[in-house]
Amino acid sequence: MHDSLLLFGATGDLAQRYLFPSLVHLLRDRLLPAQFRVIAIARSEHDDESFRAWLRERLCEDYDPAALDELLRRVQYVSVDLADADSMAVALSKFADRPSVSYLSTPPNLFASACRGLKAAGLLEAPSRLVLEKPIGHDLASAQEIDATLKAALDESRIFRIDHYLGKAPVQNLLALRLGNTLLEATWERRWIESVDIIVAETAGVDGREGYYADYGALRDMVQNHMLQLLALIAMEPPAAMDTNSIREEKRKVLRALRPMTAATADVDSVRGRYVTGVVDGQAAKGFDHRGHEDVETFVGLRAWIDNWRWAGVPFRLVTGKRMPSRTTEVVITFKPVTHWLFGADERRRARANQLRVRLQPEETIELGLMGSLAASEWSANELQPMSLDLAMLPPKRRIAYERLMIDALKGDQTLFVRDDEVEAAWRWIDSVSAAWREAGTPVHDYPAGSWGPAEAQPFLPRTLTTTAGRKP
Repeated sequence: MHDSLLLFGATGDLAQRYLFPSLVHLLRDRLLPAQFRVIAIARSEHDDESFRAWLRERLCEDYDPAALDELLRRVQYVSVDLADADSMAVALSKFADRPSVSYLSTPPNLFASACRGLKAAGLLEAPSRLVLEKPIGHDLASAQEIDATLKAALDESRIFRIDHYLGKAPVQNLLALRLGNTLLEATWERRWIESVDIIVAETAGVDGREGYYADYGALRDMVQNHMLQLLALIAMEPPAAMDTNSIREEKRKVLRALRPMTAATADVDSVRGRYVTGVVDGQAAKGFDHRGHEDVETFVGLRAWIDNWRWAGVPFRLVTGKRMPSRTTEVVITFKPVTHWLFGADERRRARANQLRVRLQPEETIELGLMGSLAASEWSANELQPMSLDLAMLPPKRRIAYERLMIDALKGDQTLFVRDDEVEAAWRWIDSVSAAWREAGTPVHDYPAGSWGPAEAQPFLPRTLTTTAGRKP
């Protein structure tokens, strides 16, 4: 395990909310090497002591004081401009005394220059590694350009493209649920499954990230990475083994099988929205400031089709949005109805499709919706009603995703990271959606903050989502 971490973007929101807290927890639990050090790097003018004081102020309320003190003792700070590769090389070359992991928690437009600076400083020589936050580029062409720069500095085995959803314990449980149970694996295909819904809803807006979001929108910010990774895990063929290359190869096959969107299908298979003033959690919420970028969405609903033997004809509906009524990430698998209905017309009207609902956040739950016969009256043999089999258990205390992923990067385990050809396959499909929107002139519909998107989004929303969140079906 490497014992030197260079953390770029050390004063950013991600570092404050997740990366430094993860390091506090890992140090507390003695999961990091004895000589572990953190080189915090950003543009702000700090020395070691002023940065430590700045960081303590932001972390002291929620973390164990001894563990926080231990982290701060191991932190050094360097102020550098990542756009200037030469100055990076001068400022950072002294840290090339041992193998390291460089973590770029920065905008993607800085990846190339940062990579060149790290290479010149001697910080990318084997066995040192490089971690990059999403998104990798803005489209396929920019992703390929970034990748070419990376490959000129180090090989694929030492590049770790992070998608923190893959580090979430519930996501790994989703894989175990499918592949570890005969009941589900035997029915995990087009003959038995009607549709698949993947929902990532957030109550938060884009406050403080308006500039970034105006350039990327929900499609590039959420669908290209998090949601397509979930889709790939759900839809992939069982891998030959639970190892890094086998899993990533099967995910790549799914992403390459996604049917490109066209202008002719854009209006049927997609909807875009942008939140305006409304109410979220009882509080007034202002609308999205798009800064003159009229063609940017904070909500997107997509109907994706996977053209392969297992999933031909099964719609995968992907929905994500900001300023939704509730924060939830869930997968809903809807099974096809029974071949022949034996019960009466009244029971038929009450019938509901079998559904497997896996909620990943805010809490981890698994529900299986079935039809059952309740205690019938003496003159009725059967009185079918929908019923829910709740498979949820009180989970053990989970590590946040970044803790798991940081450990894996320091150890060199790429299983939960994204490979270069996965990124390209995902961008290729996303580019087809963007091109279809442009050609078809797909509008961006307004929706009030605190709602489930624009009215046009209704066909993309599963009934379980709207009913459990308090909205009429």
